[in-house]
Amino acid sequence: MLRPIEAADLEGLAALLRNPGVARRWGSYDLDRVRAEFVEDPTAHGFVIESGGQLVGLIDFYEELEPDYRHASLDIAIADACQRQGIGADAMRTLMTFLTSSRGHHRLTVDPAAANRDAVRFYENLGFRRVGVMRCYERGADGKWHDGLLMEYIECPAE
Repeated sequence: MLRPIEAADLEGLAALLRNPGVARRWGSYDLDRVRAEFVEDPTAHGFVIESGGQLVGLIDFYEELEPDYRHASLDIAIADACQRQGIGADAMRTLMTFLTSSRGHHRLTVDPAAANRDAVRFYENLGFRRVGVMRCYERGADGKWHDGLLMEYIECPAE
């Protein structure tokens, strides 16, 4: 189940983002950073992913609403213990359908680390295609710059 993030979720989200597998890709989060990025940022649209009544993930999107460049970008984090169970794929499909059907987006993007083969395969299985490598795209926990992979999902509107 996806539901909007609430202030009461901050502790659970901070704990999720401290999972070793999640933190390796997302970096370091404390309560203030979680609040700033997922509750107070008016451009972020975040959802808690629940399974069995437990917070097991986070999924969010940002929108470009300029009509000539309209698209949405997505991010997802699943608790280490809940990965490879279909929860992330189900959450992504749900959000992708919402963004294309209800919000009118025809183009969705993701930007996993280029070296994260599991994430690239995950997104490809959802219909995303590789666009290109973004060199020195993000600074990792090691303080070094790493490449990102731009991927997109397209539902071209009828002309």
